[in-house]
Amino acid sequence: MKYQVGDDILVLHSNEEGKVIEIINDKMVMIEVRGVKFPAYMDQIDFPYFKRFTEKKLIPQKKLEPKVYVDQIAKEAPKPNQIKVSEGVWLSFIPKFALDDFNDEVVELLKIRLVNKTNDGFRFTYQQYFNGEEYFSLVNEIQPFHDFYLHDIKFEQVNDTPSFNIDFNLLPEQKGKADHFEVQLKLKPKQVFQKIEQLKEKNEPTFSYTLFTQYPDKQAESLPLDSLKAKGYKVYDAGKIKEYLPPARSVIDLHIEKLTDDYRHLSNFEILSIQLSELEKWVDISISHRQSELIVIHGVGVGKLREEVHDYLKTKREVKHFVNQYDPRFGFGATQVFFNYK
Repeated sequence: MKYQVGDDILVLHSNEEGKVIEIINDKMVMIEVRGVKFPAYMDQIDFPYFKRFTEKKLIPQKKLEPKVYVDQIAKEAPKPNQIKVSEGVWLSFIPKFALDDFNDEVVELLKIRLVNKTNDGFRFTYQQYFNGEEYFSLVNEIQPFHDFYLHDIKFEQVNDTPSFNIDFNLLPEQKGKADHFEVQLKLKPKQVFQKIEQLKEKNEPTFSYTLFTQYPDKQAESLPLDSLKAKGYKVYDAGKIKEYLPPARSVIDLHIEKLTDDYRHLSNFEILSIQLSELEKWVDISISHRQSELIVIHGVGVGKLREEVHDYLKTKREVKHFVNQYDPRFGFGATQVFFNYK
């Protein structure tokens, strides 16, 4: 679901900002604007970040841009880096500024570049998505200490949860190195706007995200089973793995007091790490048992655990979708997960 309780929103027809205070169903939410509470359809509201940054007086209802193909993108010659210090591979975003009707400086689009600051060349497969739908893809090569222009996205599309998937292969292949290395990156609108504000304050031209600092080694081959048995490890037949798995659960509770008795001395980070480890464990067990649904109780609180739970679920390809809506048993403190197996 696009919105959660507590999210800042913008009412499109009145250009007023408010907050989501209740999820009514999959099409409507209850919002509060200047102390007044009323229901609104989700297509009548949007996130306010783009409006705050550009100060446009009206924000039209957005439509997903048509898919762009590589032959439609203006080509730019790859550029070598001037300083050859190995620092890794980056995805770089260059904002293009313009003046609006009120002579205010606004961002029109983001130019996206792949930056290779390593001694290795790579062949890469690049895919970019909005709200989980593929928008642009490209297969090409990048040489050592070169930049590669990928494409542009409109700045307002940052509200559509842009994500990036890049699969790298070494050129040429190297003995002992992984056959390929896949990296994912997802941008959160609020973080992007903060980075651009910082960029303007520091008078810098770009902001970047590190994809990796060093191409990984090939994973070690699995140890012979006999040597593992000799060391006291239990070795099971993979075809009978379900016999040795804990039974699946339909509901898991991530409240820390349900997971450990010795939690009072733990920091917030340590508590969150325990909760997410428990989530990963039971999601993997659910998938191993090919379970159709799972309810994750995370509570309401300030929403940090719920946000981390949702971010993790988005990384699991077996998760078809999930919802965090009112349930008489848990209120808004639980997320229902639906799995799909191909």
